[in-house]
Amino acid sequence: MREKKYFEDFQVGDVLTGQRVTVTESQIVDFAFKWDPQPFHVSKPDAEATMFGGLIASGFHTLALTFRLIWQAGPHQETNVGGTGMDNLRWPRPVRPGDTLSATAEVMELIPSSSRPFGRVKLAYTTKNQNEEVVMTCEMHHLLATRPSE
Repeated sequence: MREKKYFEDFQVGDVLTGQRVTVTESQIVDFAFKWDPQPFHVSKPDAEATMFGGLIASGFHTLALTFRLIWQAGPHQETNVGGTGMDNLRWPRPVRPGDTLSATAEVMELIPSSSRPFGRVKLAYTTKNQNEEVVMTCEMHHLLATRPSE
């Protein structure tokens, strides 16, 4: 059974380690056709003619995969009550077919609510490929339930 963690169980500096996923060409194209149909995401020949020299994943696809990797492995699934936004999203390197991604999220800040049964947790996400090269970073603001009164 997965460990259940409330807002109070986190400390600045804690690191959540996500699962891993290998991104396929068909996943890249399928996502891009629906959400980001730029030529370097949906057409191998067109992508080869760009500065990328081949097909790359949409940054939004990388973001969605990153969130899922942390969410699936994280101890905050049952205590997460939403989010308030994201800052400093960067894609320093493209994700290509066959890349295996891993993600971590470090607790940067904890802000308790004075009037509601949750607190805000600022997590710094880092996504790397199989070569340990950073492909995405961002900071997300999660709302996590506080421990119920007994």
